[in-house]
Amino acid sequence: MEKLLPRTKALALDVIRFCSRLPQKPEFWVISRQLMRSATSVGANYRSTCRAKSPADFVAKMAIVEEEADESLYWMELLEALLPTPSEELKRLGDEANQIVAMVVASKKTARRNLK
Repeated sequence: MEKLLPRTKALALDVIRFCSRLPQKPEFWVISRQLMRSATSVGANYRSTCRAKSPADFVAKMAIVEEEADESLYWMELLEALLPTPSEELKRLGDEANQIVAMVVASKKTARRNLK
């Protein structure tokens, strides 16, 4: 799971950069703030999983990472609906967030199996 550390950090930075280029309108301010919060939380919470005190703690922390990545996807979907034209950058960010969710889910399943 070491490869997730740089990927979650890159996702956070890419989302911040993307949001800084959004139109300066109230609806985008609200959503971009929420997206930046959830996307940066993915990396921060994943970093916390690397210091889990037990396998059960690891699973619990990974659940938070999954929730934050999925929340990020929700905000991206809203932005996609609001943007006047499709954004390839937003699609790429969504694909990356989906891949992170998939890896986290797989890792949680493996960790749960190892708890038994």
